[in-house]
Amino acid sequence: MAKVLQDGEKAPDFSMPSTTGQIKLEDFSGSYLVLYFYPKDDTPGCTNEAKDFSALIDAFADRNAKVVGVSRDPLSKHEKFSAKHDLKVILASDESGETTEMYGTWIEKNMYGKTYMGIARQTFLIGPDGSIIKSWKKVRVKGHAEDVLSHLPDGTKTSQDKV
Repeated sequence: MAKVLQDGEKAPDFSMPSTTGQIKLEDFSGSYLVLYFYPKDDTPGCTNEAKDFSALIDAFADRNAKVVGVSRDPLSKHEKFSAKHDLKVILASDESGETTEMYGTWIEKNMYGKTYMGIARQTFLIGPDGSIIKSWKKVRVKGHAEDVLSHLPDGTKTSQDKV
């Protein structure tokens, strides 16, 4: 059974290749991290989720937050997916499954009577100190990026700062 992470506990450390190079949890120390797990590149729900987060990337940045999407797809597939849809989020490759296991997102699924293992669509909002502020399980894509954004403190930048 997958580990269930609780809000308030320390987020598990990770190290994964990404579309911006090798990343680990400590790279995001001092800022908020939206770490979202999704099943597969270039599928309808996953594409919409990545595009929704990308559309709000400036609003996340204004709130001192970085957005990282994680799946078990290889980095080469992430790079093609990102380029094809002009994604602004970082995509991390967890081919080994280590990070998805640590975050409890590698679960048994059932579709059309067939049981298989796969990634549960889940999101973790991690604070500047590395603790989990909020987690979303069984995510529905529509409106999710906006919901996550609403749980971040308002940014300190004003319209004059954006010159």
